[in-house]
Amino acid sequence: MKQQIAGDNRTLLQNVQLFSVLDDAHIEQLARVVVRRSVAKGRTVLVAGDTTHSLYLILSGRTKVQMSDSEGKEVILAVLGPGEFFGEMGLIDDQPRSATIVTLEACEFLTINKEDFRLCLAANAEMSMLIMRALVKRLREADRKIESLALLDVYGRVARVLLEFSEIKDGVRVLRDKLPRQDVAKMIGASREMVSRVMKGLETDGFLVPQTDGSFILHESRYAHL
Repeated sequence: MKQQIAGDNRTLLQNVQLFSVLDDAHIEQLARVVVRRSVAKGRTVLVAGDTTHSLYLILSGRTKVQMSDSEGKEVILAVLGPGEFFGEMGLIDDQPRSATIVTLEACEFLTINKEDFRLCLAANAEMSMLIMRALVKRLREADRKIESLALLDVYGRVARVLLEFSEIKDGVRVLRDKLPRQDVAKMIGASREMVSRVMKGLETDGFLVPQTDGSFILHESRYAHL
């Protein structure tokens, strides 16, 4: 049974970009120690302030990275999906977790404990580089969020979030995943009511065009400066 689990884990690891740079020996070693974990929708996976013990790699589903104050006010820092990971910061600097992770959908993870993660980094310069690139990407995204809050009005901030979560399909930019108004509000520092009014205005302006299947077409030329 253990051999079958290790074999399944090996296949999963080989198909994940972060671990694709490892040689067969390291993949084999890691496959024996990673743990597969399923978490239902709406569950808290990690809590800000807790001690860091593991790296979490998302195999399926989506999670939100959020922070809150003593009064319960929340802000969403990021939404992570398959192939992305979290928990690496605390494993590197030994500090408590900086944010809380909550599942937006039923999720499946692979977890790697601190010792095995550090051994992988020490033995693989390419993997270390991938981790650094991910950290730089998140820093750039944080800079972009700060810029949005400082320089864009609410219309611009909502439009930027919609663009970030959309994709190009057959030459058309499409938003397939329905974003709850409350989550958008927590991403841009506005009220849910304000976001609802703005999205209705974006539909009126022709930026956001609802489709019969529940998706939206985005005419990004109207906000080309974002």
